[in-house]
Amino acid sequence: MTVDERIGKLEERTTHISLRLDEVKQEVKEMHDCLDRTRDLLDAKIESVLAEYRQNSRNFYTKLDEHNQTNTQGHQEMMTKIGNLERAKNKVTILGIAIAAFIAGTGYLTLGEVAKIIRLLAG
Repeated sequence: MTVDERIGKLEERTTHISLRLDEVKQEVKEMHDCLDRTRDLLDAKIESVLAEYRQNSRNFYTKLDEHNQTNTQGHQEMMTKIGNLERAKNKVTILGIAIAAFIAGTGYLTLGEVAKIIRLLAG
């Protein structure tokens, strides 16, 4: 093989390598473009999910606040009713003890029977 033939083959190989290198560069560029599009799509999807999460969080806390207000109002009403019932019970108990003491004072009941009535009213 002569020098000219060898140079021709080397030039052919160099041209082939150069063409292949250009193809690889193009494939890398396409891959970068694809990755950029994927990143943009993922960013948009993440933003969409975050916006939905924020809205759901606001809705949750709004409902929770409403529930707490209703719950607090219900507890306050219950406390008022319980207080009224306790006052009524105390009045009835005091009245019962006073009646029992009066009856015991008149002699119709013994002290043991009065003690039983007081325990019944207080319990």
